[in-house]
Amino acid sequence: MTGQNNDEAAQNHLPLEIKRRHFLKGIGFIGAGGGAILADHILNPNSEVEAAQVPTSSATPTNSKNTGEIPLRPLGKTGVKVSAIALGGATLGQAKSKEEAIRITHEAIDNGITFMDNAWEYNKHRSEEWMGEALQGRRDKVFLMTKVCTHGRDRKVAMQQLEESLRRLKTDHLDLWQIHEVVYDNDPEMIFRPNGAIEALNQAKKEGKVRFVGFTGHKDPAIHLKMLSYNYPFDAVQLPVNCFDASFRSFERQVLPELNKRGIAAIGMKSLSGNADAVKKGVVTPQEAIRYVMSLPIATLVSGIDSLPVLRQNLAIARGFQPMQAKEMQALRDRCAQYAADGRFELFKTSKQFDADEGRIQHGFPPQSQVQT
Repeated sequence: MTGQNNDEAAQNHLPLEIKRRHFLKGIGFIGAGGGAILADHILNPNSEVEAAQVPTSSATPTNSKNTGEIPLRPLGKTGVKVSAIALGGATLGQAKSKEEAIRITHEAIDNGITFMDNAWEYNKHRSEEWMGEALQGRRDKVFLMTKVCTHGRDRKVAMQQLEESLRRLKTDHLDLWQIHEVVYDNDPEMIFRPNGAIEALNQAKKEGKVRFVGFTGHKDPAIHLKMLSYNYPFDAVQLPVNCFDASFRSFERQVLPELNKRGIAAIGMKSLSGNADAVKKGVVTPQEAIRYVMSLPIATLVSGIDSLPVLRQNLAIARGFQPMQAKEMQALRDRCAQYAADGRFELFKTSKQFDADEGRIQHGFPPQSQVQT
């Protein structure tokens, strides 16, 4: 196959606004928008276990921490290793131009990012189209993932979407195909019903168009656990984790231990809470937020990158990564707990604000553009 198969103190007080501004200026913090800053996808493990009980080795890069290279980590039980930070397709499709998106992708690959994230519906298919062009001549250097966006529709729709994704990504196979945005309480039943999307995953693997399969979601740990209760042999699961999640409807505490127990690869997202509001308000810094999630036993962090400066900032964080100690992690959780309690920094759990139009429509809700605010 490819190169992707190669083995591979906390603050006590909330910073003042003026300190925050000086900090952001000092590090060259870029982008006020949600996607333009840094990462927005990470997955964590070890849920109901204290941070001190998380095996240090699971969060430690498999290549030397001192080489300046992007760490490689096992993708669950697949036998594949991937870069600990990934290029997010949603924000790639929001780059200022296709040419910029191609430059971002090439520089990411050249600097050791092997995991490429995408979805059939991102930016009305532009994300897949731009990534497909960028991967020409470089497909064998990456682990390519995209998502099927049936949102309750059947196997036939899923297979049609797979063919469209393959065509846009200019490849004959995917390394990972995931069911996107399982966020409604009845989604698992719709996915696993006869002729449901789960049958498309089986068919795609059988036909050799997909190597591994999984699902994603950001709404409620209970929905993830319901998906897992079917005991389907998922290879990967994508879910939100961040330093607020541990104290509020926690995927880290409820879902990640189950993934680790089963050897399912954890793919992280929303390390900056979906829109980086907590960073902009000075509650946390980008470095500590990302370092926290990378210190958990996850396979990779899907990072929101829409410009070369943001890419370079994220590369610097990943190259210099040192796992947080248990006490550091708990101190950050404690500091964030009061802000986590009402969900203000995780609105993707409590509202439809982050739900994609494709899914909203399938469930009878109007698209975002028709919602009055």
